[in-house]
Amino acid sequence: MTEERKTRFCAIYTRKSVDDGLDQEFNTLDAQREAGENYIASQRDNGWTLLPKRYDDGGYSGANTNRPALKELLADCEAGVVDVVVVYKIDRLSRSIRDFAELSAKFDRWGVSFCSVTQDINTATSSGRMVLNILMTFAQFEREIISERIRDKMAAMRRRGIWVGGIPPFGYKVVERRLVPCTEEKPTVERIFTEFAVDGRMIRQIVAGLNGDGKLARHGVLWRRKHIMDILANCAYIGCRRQKGEIIDATHEALVPRNIWNDAQALLVEEDLRRKKAAAEMKIPLEGLVFCGHCGRPMTASVRQKWRGRYTYYQCTGEKGGKCPVREIPSRQLEKFVWQTLGKALRDEKVSLMYSAICNKGIEPFIEWFDSLSLTGSPFKERHGMFSRFIEKVTVTSQQMEMEIKTDSLREPPCRPSRAGRSCPPAISAVTR
Repeated sequence: MTEERKTRFCAIYTRKSVDDGLDQEFNTLDAQREAGENYIASQRDNGWTLLPKRYDDGGYSGANTNRPALKELLADCEAGVVDVVVVYKIDRLSRSIRDFAELSAKFDRWGVSFCSVTQDINTATSSGRMVLNILMTFAQFEREIISERIRDKMAAMRRRGIWVGGIPPFGYKVVERRLVPCTEEKPTVERIFTEFAVDGRMIRQIVAGLNGDGKLARHGVLWRRKHIMDILANCAYIGCRRQKGEIIDATHEALVPRNIWNDAQALLVEEDLRRKKAAAEMKIPLEGLVFCGHCGRPMTASVRQKWRGRYTYYQCTGEKGGKCPVREIPSRQLEKFVWQTLGKALRDEKVSLMYSAICNKGIEPFIEWFDSLSLTGSPFKERHGMFSRFIEKVTVTSQQMEMEIKTDSLREPPCRPSRAGRSCPPAISAVTR
């Protein structure tokens, strides 16, 4: 009797780092696939059968695994659709030893074999795995050598004053691969440095002045704080460039005197320290009170500076990678909703009976005092105190919000008079969902 031969389904993976020539009738990816098809045909006696689905990554580097066709191939391998992965050379799959080690571990876990057409590698044997590791070492070495050559070439071009690509700084344009001053934008750059370093104007005042005078930024957009910060910190305006964290002389024309630029850097450091100190002292209203209902972890406050002002968000610090349905919530929206929910809870019949039993009086004066409080008109620190007085915990999910109202303050004496001159009644105890 002859042993029944097991069918092994094979997938051919092809890759090219650049997309040049992919529009040709027969390109590099087709050549790689043809070699793989011929190799699979030679293994027909071993039960190898080609899957018709193509896994082609044209224009993707082998330095990482962030490639659509590779992700699709791995998903099919995990699902048991693919038994053998066939490539033209091992560097088509990956040029990174670490990435290839992870791919090999996944293939072993899923029972998938790996085959290189031109290098005769079989991962089923120990000698094959040893040869594979050696070849992967040289593949990564080749990639690193190529990267170093490119970096050295670009650095040499920059030293000669050649613009190697990218968007030129505001105030400059590229002429024959060199930076030259732009006559339309140069006066705006000089005005920004003069107003900031000489006149002592705040960045927000500079933004408002430029927008008010109709001086638009590049591409016709309104000026924002980030635009001004990028200009003030850029050493290109004194005829220099940054290389490996150091400022070195370049060959293009400077737009700003060096002493004014140095003064601007000192002021930027002072402003950064002032902003960090203010952010550290600022108490976010619901800080320490908001928790994610899915992860169970506290939601941290995040402050972002935008051209219209500063905005705060409550962010989930639990699951990463976008798995948690509660990612971030605008602070104003959440605080307003919590305050409104708190007001409704105080009017609940059970809360009224509880208050009457503990305080021996009706809750109406307390509600009247609560309604007189202004949440939006109070600074952040005062708002935090208002929330902390009433709320024990706020739990947020993608569908609902659960709020626990403090009970300990019911037996505490009234707090000190508020700014309006009213005494604060004792707090209420309740839970609202």
